[in-house]
Amino acid sequence: MNNYHGFGRIILTIILAMCLRIVPWPNAIASINPDWVLLVLVYWTLAMPERVGIFHAWTVGLLTDALTGGLFGQYALAYSLAIYFCLILHKRLRQYPLPQQSMFIFLCLLSTQLLLFWLKNIQTPSQFHASFWLPVFTGTLCWPLVYTALRFVRLARFTK
Repeated sequence: MNNYHGFGRIILTIILAMCLRIVPWPNAIASINPDWVLLVLVYWTLAMPERVGIFHAWTVGLLTDALTGGLFGQYALAYSLAIYFCLILHKRLRQYPLPQQSMFIFLCLLSTQLLLFWLKNIQTPSQFHASFWLPVFTGTLCWPLVYTALRFVRLARFTK
């Protein structure tokens, strides 16, 4: 895959994930909507750690902050930390089967969710609800689907 098309595919999948992030879902679906942006960033970091790293996570996090209208920098910090751990462990994680990778994804999503909750709680005290766990669980369950779809996008050869 040449450099232009390879990076174009990464950008397009991140844009699609951001669109899934801001789509006005019904309340029932919005409460279980996983962090698609983080799932896509984790995939590309595991698949191509030389191309997608902490700088990209920080930049995409700032864009996510701007899109969601939250505290500026909170997603940038959360995504950067998650991608940092992905970069440290990427050689091991690539060897694991999808169920074991899903456990790592669960930890990434959980730590990101906890950090975002903590940052929101500093701003305005809020209650810890059971719905807090739903995006973490659905993101973990969606990981095999995201992995398979993005692997197809990465390995597909599109002709002119």
